[in-house]
Amino acid sequence: MVRSGLSVLLEDRLDLLSGRRVGLVSHGAAVMPDLTGIVDAFLAAGVSLSALFGPEHGFAGAAPDGEGVRSGIDHRTGLPVYSLYGDVKEPSPEMLAGLDVLVVDFQDAGARFYTFVSTLYYVLRAAGRAGLPVIVLDRPNPVNGVQMEGPLLQPGFESFIGITSIPIRHGMTLGELARLMNAEQGLNTALTVIPMQGWRRGLWFDQTGLPWVMPSPAMAHLSTATVYPGMCLMEGTNLSEGRGAYLPFEVTGAPWLDGHALAAQLNRLGLPGVRFRPHVFQPASSKHAGQVCEGVQVHVTDRYSFQSVRTGLHVLAACRAQSTSRFCFLPGSIEGTLPHFDLLVGSAALREQIEAGAPVDDLVQGWSLEQKNFAALREAYLLYSEE
Repeated sequence: MVRSGLSVLLEDRLDLLSGRRVGLVSHGAAVMPDLTGIVDAFLAAGVSLSALFGPEHGFAGAAPDGEGVRSGIDHRTGLPVYSLYGDVKEPSPEMLAGLDVLVVDFQDAGARFYTFVSTLYYVLRAAGRAGLPVIVLDRPNPVNGVQMEGPLLQPGFESFIGITSIPIRHGMTLGELARLMNAEQGLNTALTVIPMQGWRRGLWFDQTGLPWVMPSPAMAHLSTATVYPGMCLMEGTNLSEGRGAYLPFEVTGAPWLDGHALAAQLNRLGLPGVRFRPHVFQPASSKHAGQVCEGVQVHVTDRYSFQSVRTGLHVLAACRAQSTSRFCFLPGSIEGTLPHFDLLVGSAALREQIEAGAPVDDLVQGWSLEQKNFAALREAYLLYSEE
């Protein structure tokens, strides 16, 4: 079994927290192998918890995507719970007052726009300014640490769904990303990463022996995380990405689509590791709530050859081709005035090329040099080997 950074800390390195007032930045998916949550595990070990900080979805992990979360008091422990999603995304000096160290433990999903990456960035930045050390407890990248996909974030497109210039599917752990952001963006934080033991880059989450706990309400399964880096791009369009339905990100559609024709068109492409099945669903919330949508369900048949970002773009392009008059990219975003799709992919170029009818595979080929350069850059910050 892989040992998470939390297990390593509590079993081998508890001295790092001895006599220190701890601020914990975490959520409900940070558990021990027996599913004991991190707060209970810390209290049982005698850790002096002084404050809790929650990312998007809140410390309990229950709030819907994009919904601001209020600060409050944890009813079980009486500790203050500071929200880092809403009007405030970076810990303030007042929140950090009286603390000796911040501990961060998130289960990531392996995609740049999964906002725990941004929360980590802001925690590191605030701690660096306050002279407060940070300990990051590492966890697996659930979709492995080898494969990378998608373009890098371009200057001017930074937002809370893209805070640093990495590929959409970055192939790194949060501990490794903390090292990269701290050094490359000059955050000047006294950073300690507690690595996992037994994790290799090629492992998928279900090969670690660790229990899967939903890191966010729409990330119910590993199969969701597998397709998420590509299928989340539907968020930037008027297509339903399956929120409010039973299989978010694994299904997509709209009231005006012909699901059978869409599945046939996509299957003719022969994309590696995936098949498409016509699917009808009715979202209970989010886009097209209460309306019957036709579309497809994405069935991954070989996750090692499956290319989530390439596949997502082909799905988007095929939906657009069925009805260019009904399909549209959303003009803005809750993150700002730029189109949401542009913030997701990290530039305007990809949207403009799709609208101009550029073949998807030509776009994918255009990222190869970016990915090669990033692979060389990230090498200095990796903590785990492939073997």
